[in-house]
Amino acid sequence: MLVLSRVVGELISIGDTISVRILAVNGSSVRFGVEAPQNINVYRAEVYERIQAKRAQGKRS
Repeated sequence: MLVLSRVVGELISIGDTISVRILAVNGSSVRFGVEAPQNINVYRAEVYERIQAKRAQGKRS
């Protein structure tokens, strides 16, 4: 795992097409924005896990 320190407004680049910008830090909460091509889905982990579980259920049916 790569751990980076950034301040509000700074950008992290992932490959050529994905960027993560730090928008705000409030105590232990961090707000960031993700810029990615429309063909790349971006989910919160708990949402992605639900999607994966539903896909797995569908394959078992």
